[in-house]
Amino acid sequence: MKNMILNKFRNDNSIGWLVVFLGNPGLKYRGTRHNAGFMAAEAMSKKLGVGINRLRFKALTAQVDIDGQKVLLMMPQTYMNLSGEAVGQAAKFYKISPEHVIVVSDDVALPLGRLRIRKGGSAGGHNGLKNIIQHLGTDQFPRMRMGVGALPHPDYDMADWVLSSFKNQDAEDMEKLAETVCDAVICYISEGTDRAMNKFNSCQRGDSHLDLK
Repeated sequence: MKNMILNKFRNDNSIGWLVVFLGNPGLKYRGTRHNAGFMAAEAMSKKLGVGINRLRFKALTAQVDIDGQKVLLMMPQTYMNLSGEAVGQAAKFYKISPEHVIVVSDDVALPLGRLRIRKGGSAGGHNGLKNIIQHLGTDQFPRMRMGVGALPHPDYDMADWVLSSFKNQDAEDMEKLAETVCDAVICYISEGTDRAMNKFNSCQRGDSHLDLK
């Protein structure tokens, strides 16, 4: 991927991929578990040198070129449970098939710092994914699930947990995971599904994206 060209572009007539980072807008949600997707978006913005700041389709967006393929990066601004509104509008406008809609989200079923790529599947209780499935009319779209850790004990309120912030080592590990997600997105688009899954599904807590071979 060293020779890959990652540039902004202006002609949006042939967008071939959507990469959707899920989270809730607003400063009070910044750095929370439910906003892991937005953390990955910020890492992607830095990596590609592009601001994800153009408001379109009820989302902040940026257009980039990844290995010769035109990609729209999206951060829905509808709040999590209505994320599908933004995704559905963009997919319909550009006539993008669900197989080319990559969704990056948090997942409490995965250990903190773990990355899991899937080609499709159920929402697993995630309201953002559930709404996207509703608007796309299928659950067969790729998603990158960022592990944010399970409830500390069974009686802990789920809403309180996903809206809690990462601290100390957890925060550092999530920063590394966000960077890894960037590499995984690029790999998925440029090298294919199987290569991305084989390379990145082994990512564990604390792994650096630089350590992946």
